[in-house]
Amino acid sequence: MVVTRGLAVRQDVTLAPDPRRVIVKLFVPGEDAAVVRTRARALIDRVAQLDDEETGRLLRDTFDRFGARHRDLAGTFHHHYGLVRHRAARARDLSPTSRLLVGAYFSHEYAVEAAALCNPSMVAHPDQTDLGTGQLRVAVSLRQIGEGHVSSIGFATAVLGPGRQLSVADRAGPLAVGQRMGLRHRRDLLVAGLAEEDCDNEVTATVLDALPDRYDEVTFERVLGNLPPDLLSRSTGLGTVEQLRRTNAGSYATAFPADTALHQRVLWPATPAESSGMEDARFVRFVDETGPVYRATYTAYDGRSIATRALVSSDLRRFEMMPMRGPGARNKGLALFPRTVGGRHLALCRADGETIGLTVLDGENRWQAPTPLHAPSDSWELIQVGNCGSPIETDAGWLVLTHGVGPMRRYAIGALLLDLHRPERVLARLPGALLSPDENDRDGYVPNVVYSCGAVIHDGELWLPYGAGDARVGFATVPVRALLAAMLESPATSDRDG
Repeated sequence: MVVTRGLAVRQDVTLAPDPRRVIVKLFVPGEDAAVVRTRARALIDRVAQLDDEETGRLLRDTFDRFGARHRDLAGTFHHHYGLVRHRAARARDLSPTSRLLVGAYFSHEYAVEAAALCNPSMVAHPDQTDLGTGQLRVAVSLRQIGEGHVSSIGFATAVLGPGRQLSVADRAGPLAVGQRMGLRHRRDLLVAGLAEEDCDNEVTATVLDALPDRYDEVTFERVLGNLPPDLLSRSTGLGTVEQLRRTNAGSYATAFPADTALHQRVLWPATPAESSGMEDARFVRFVDETGPVYRATYTAYDGRSIATRALVSSDLRRFEMMPMRGPGARNKGLALFPRTVGGRHLALCRADGETIGLTVLDGENRWQAPTPLHAPSDSWELIQVGNCGSPIETDAGWLVLTHGVGPMRRYAIGALLLDLHRPERVLARLPGALLSPDENDRDGYVPNVVYSCGAVIHDGELWLPYGAGDARVGFATVPVRALLAAMLESPATSDRDG
């Protein structure tokens, strides 16, 4: 395999998974048994039989052991008690202390990155205060993998420059899981979802006619409640109503307390489609006439199937999540352009599982069938190719970092250059790989992998965060001018239309 040597310089800084980064989750004894038989009622009865002294001692001991590791542990225990209180034979007789202790018994710590930390993307941080000359603060998104191979999205903060200096802020402190917030749903996204699910009948037509362009949950339920009885009595009526609810619930909002630092925020699965993981977030700072906003795509996994989803945030504190629809959004690895091109919203995709394509968002919020850009061709990428994050705008064109998979499922990173005004046109391709697994970063949770979900350019350098062995995160720098020169002067340069 040809490797473009001397361009990519690995940094000494590494982010390793930290098992001390924990959240509190609901724990119901018996739910994980081979024969599911919840033991909740018996457990609550045993807690209720403890005397006041023992109850108080156990609760104080629990707070002493775990209180400093979590935000508002008492509030979490109270919430978990509320979820299981229906199992208590005499809930009204339980003292406030007993209720908190019940909540403690129905809670457990989960280490969000105990197994691995990988697949980062990097964008300019919303806070650029208190920096020196030549510095840029960046937000680094991370795929965190814990027990059961469940992935969530976490963050780190780093400062680039001056020069090739890199410092990553400490990631200590209690974590916070985002809390569900009210969302102004978009009618056009509901229309696109119903069309993709081939759900079109009198019930859906009546509901869609009654909904405004933006609506909240109260409005949605009111419209469903006002459906004429003669529609609900049809054989498909109630089933369609449930499908409307499921499709609508695919969009949600989550937010974090204002006093949490970015590295303390965890985007945790919140819908059935995400129940087994939120994977490989590709963040980009999108700019249009309304100003900058953070957008990302990620893969939702429910244990059987995958779905491409999008998120948007103005401040990386409140996030809105939504499904992505259309043939261009099938499979993994969709990455958004940082701005419109010729009035079009564009994205890179890999709809067929092995080819990098360009897809366009149509007026009905569906990503259209992609135009192929680059198929597996060189020996280091014959299994499949895909992007390593959103295109990066340069004077020479859109710089696209790619990944390729070769023998022994070995992942390496390459690069393409697309025309600024006609991204369907491939201008150049880097001959060989830009970054490949070396002896220091090939081993891990998934061996022989280097992989990125997005880089940034700062002060003439391409800053490339990458997952090594799907286990930890490294950083590399590449002089942009040298990288473009290697691509444009290469015999591999392509002047074909995509």
